[in-house]
Amino acid sequence: MEKLPLKMKQLFNKAKLMIESSEDIKIYSHNDCDGISAGAILSTILDRREKDHDIEIVSLDKLENLEIENELTLFSDLGSGQEVDKLANNDSKIIILDHHPPIRDLNYRDKVSYNYLEINPLHHGIDGSYHVSGGGLSYLLAREFGYADLSWIGVLAAIGDMQNSSSGKLEGLNSIILNDSVNQGYVQSFNDLSLYGRQTRPLFVALSYFSDVNLPITNNRTESIALMKDLGIPRKVGDRSRTLSDLDISEKGKLFSELVKMLSKEVPKRYIHYVPKLVASDSYEFMMEENHTFLRDAAEFSTAMNACTRNNREDIALEILKGNRTDALDQLEIISKEHRRYLAQNIHRIEEEDMIKNLDNIQYFDGNGIKSQVVGTIAGMILSYGDWRKPMIGFTQISDEDENLKVSLRCSRLLAYDGIHFGNIIRKVSKSIGGSGGGHSVACGAYIPLDKKEEFLSTFNNQLNGIL
Repeated sequence: MEKLPLKMKQLFNKAKLMIESSEDIKIYSHNDCDGISAGAILSTILDRREKDHDIEIVSLDKLENLEIENELTLFSDLGSGQEVDKLANNDSKIIILDHHPPIRDLNYRDKVSYNYLEINPLHHGIDGSYHVSGGGLSYLLAREFGYADLSWIGVLAAIGDMQNSSSGKLEGLNSIILNDSVNQGYVQSFNDLSLYGRQTRPLFVALSYFSDVNLPITNNRTESIALMKDLGIPRKVGDRSRTLSDLDISEKGKLFSELVKMLSKEVPKRYIHYVPKLVASDSYEFMMEENHTFLRDAAEFSTAMNACTRNNREDIALEILKGNRTDALDQLEIISKEHRRYLAQNIHRIEEEDMIKNLDNIQYFDGNGIKSQVVGTIAGMILSYGDWRKPMIGFTQISDEDENLKVSLRCSRLLAYDGIHFGNIIRKVSKSIGGSGGGHSVACGAYIPLDKKEEFLSTFNNQLNGIL
């Protein structure tokens, strides 16, 4: 069983003491599923400790020149890669709980005059991409208060952050969080086919979205239905289309074998031993949620949280996570439906207008008119429309008044197995042209000046020479 390093435990205890000694607290958290989960956990801690606090869900570009006005400022799922303390004063108290690559070392706290505490797994030799998320760090702080019942939100954060994307399961410090949530009776984990929408999406639809690698069933529901028929898997139960959760072990076994066979034919030999990990992985269900709802499965739940943040309805996501669901659940369903419609419309537009362009090492699209909050989601969803061997980059202008471009990169999980960390590359390239960026190996982003797009593309493409 994984153990929390002693030095990290000591830091979490210090963070607990800083919270206990403060009365006026501000939380800044990142605007994605991981960040909003982290913020919900911290806000719940403060509610239970009867601490006056405000929470603000923000994008990374909003972190520059933040006024540090409260007695204690908490940053969750962001802050390590940004100069968030530039305007701190001698009386400030700052806690950063982040898992992204840090720009400050462990000794930084000894160099400043105010009370500063940063907890980042990378300072302790722990992988921040796969072994703990921002929400996971917030839960490990909650654990110091004895709030193990919040562990399920830590699991949700990890899934939303794709922490299971390399090995197909939650590992490292995430396994501590998972174990707590299982012991609390909130989460059940089991091995299953890696098809998104296991509770709500018709199986033939899930199969059509299965892979970044182009297969006969990719984006082809007719072929997916034919595959099910060939394998003797009924499409419906009564009048309802069957979902992955309806299949028995025998049916899943048939699909597993066929999908492994399909993928193995299409990928280079060096990837073949990874194929079973792509086809099957651990799934996580929230036992307190109803079957055949999008809140039952962790992956579907995380998508709903992202839908809120992408549509500026972080308030609804926070209400859901904190258990205030009377009105919020209806709103969540409306937001999720509209979000899916918006994504489908823009993906159709990209395909119809042949918007994906290619350079030697990258592929990209100009998402002019696409909301900056969803350009990364779309980049990930259209990987199968292009060349999975290259990362997909999407650009969009944040607003007519803003002279920056939002850049989002997504890539096939197979590229992560080559050891490429695109988050580090995009940080280096964006910084070289006057922007800022970072993130994880398979999902990252940047903000760059509007007139630097071509320079960014050229520099990024050249950075990958000899790597891909």
